[in-house]
Amino acid sequence: MSNIEMVEDPEDPRLTDYREIRDAERRRRSGTFIAEGRQVVRRLLDVGRYRARSALVTPPALDALGAVLADARVPTYLVRQDIVNAIVGIEFHHGCLAVGERGAEQTPEAVLAEARGASVVLLEGLGDASNVGAIFRNALAFGAGAALLSPGTADPLYRKAIRVSAGAAVVLPFARLDDWPRDLERLRDGGYTLLALTPRAEAVDISALGTSCPRPARVALLLGTEGRGLSAGALAAADLQVRIPMAPEMDSLNVAAAGAVALHWLSRTEPTPA
Repeated sequence: MSNIEMVEDPEDPRLTDYREIRDAERRRRSGTFIAEGRQVVRRLLDVGRYRARSALVTPPALDALGAVLADARVPTYLVRQDIVNAIVGIEFHHGCLAVGERGAEQTPEAVLAEARGASVVLLEGLGDASNVGAIFRNALAFGAGAALLSPGTADPLYRKAIRVSAGAAVVLPFARLDDWPRDLERLRDGGYTLLALTPRAEAVDISALGTSCPRPARVALLLGTEGRGLSAGALAAADLQVRIPMAPEMDSLNVAAAGAVALHWLSRTEPTPA
């Protein structure tokens, strides 16, 4: 394959993008991100939401991904496993990395248009990249069409977020809402009903949606931090507060787990006809 180049020296300038991959801020400044693992790299190339600048693979990874790398015409650097370890600086077993280019940030309007009326998730102040990645994975699994993020929410294109998301972060469209929570009105203007997920006792049991009370046609699910939960402003902006009933021994769930339960329920219930 003409796009494959063998690299023997970890200091080779062609590998500059792969050095210091744990420096997330450097990645942001360069307008790039790192995808790691065969499944994630395959998704990056298959979906094509972001341009892949290059790939770094060991021989076993090339055997698994050679066809998709060739089809995508991505410059691919073939290296031994010890070269990968020397570049990354840690013992690395996936044998496959790719550099993606962020491109221009999408606007909320563009993201909502792409969602085409499917449920969206709204993340407020989630600073843990693992939680953000897990929520993106859950959102894609249960048919959500997009994610919108408040200021302070971790970057879905952090390496850890992409890894935890199993590649969903390079598939699901997302944008930031800079004027939070005032910008939540954009969702309402787009025909969405804002549901705030909260453990508050006065909130409506989420299983009531589509059974004893109407299930909105377009749902935007608000998820907040595990500690303080959603802010007063976000709760006030919501059209309805919903909760997940649970045993008295436990009063809350990890935010990604709670989001998965809520998204699963929303995905299996039909909207109530107007």
